[in-house]
Amino acid sequence: MPPMETLLIERDAGLPGLVTVTLNRPDKLNAISGRMHRDIIALSRELEDDASARVVIFTGSGRAFSAGADLGNRTKGAPDSAPPVQVTSDPLADRLASHLGNRSSDAIEKVPQVTIAAINGLTIGGAVVWVSCMDIRLAAESAWFSIPEVALDIPLTWNALPRLVREIGPARTKELVMACDRFSAEEALRWGFLNHVVPDADLLPRARALAANLLAKDPVAIAQTKTTVNALANLMVPAEATHADPDYLILARLLRDQSR
Repeated sequence: MPPMETLLIERDAGLPGLVTVTLNRPDKLNAISGRMHRDIIALSRELEDDASARVVIFTGSGRAFSAGADLGNRTKGAPDSAPPVQVTSDPLADRLASHLGNRSSDAIEKVPQVTIAAINGLTIGGAVVWVSCMDIRLAAESAWFSIPEVALDIPLTWNALPRLVREIGPARTKELVMACDRFSAEEALRWGFLNHVVPDADLLPRARALAANLLAKDPVAIAQTKTTVNALANLMVPAEATHADPDYLILARLLRDQSR
């Protein structure tokens, strides 16, 4: 795989078939920039044609998994102002730009390999969406989560709502998305969003041990299980229900701007 500006990609010499992807903007708490969206999409396309890769671990560099969408003004890991209104004279270009988060999230979900989230540190907004697209989720004990979009006067998009409803149910999704309260790794485990919470120092070793377990299984049986479970989940709560996410995001930005 070619090097990417915002991602570190490592093939595991000791476990053939394992690829570890590290979100690599530690000075920005791995905030998701346009470049990172595009790198994730490109990586996902590479993985679709890679029969040698069977398990992919995603983690973050430094003290964060990711601070979510790059607002350009975060300094301490929490959004303190609304993202700039991005409305130009080209409405189709605006719509395509607003669709970028949906595309990168879909790309992660469509990776054919088993994906493991190894969640270190803070995980905010769009990063929670990305994690919800992964198959199995481990978090360090110190990890914490927040979905602040509504507090920023924008809807939660990126096709997040169907995924969260599948994972934690309608009532919990409504509370977390509308109240915007921070929640801990232990709470996320109790609600079923995480598979395991482990001591910070054990996060990557535990993720790697899980990968080794999966790599020891029949590859076709593993692949069929993933595709079947994903199909069943989509039948339960179809992602297509949020097909207008980019338009809602543009509308929210326009309404917020007009009210000021």
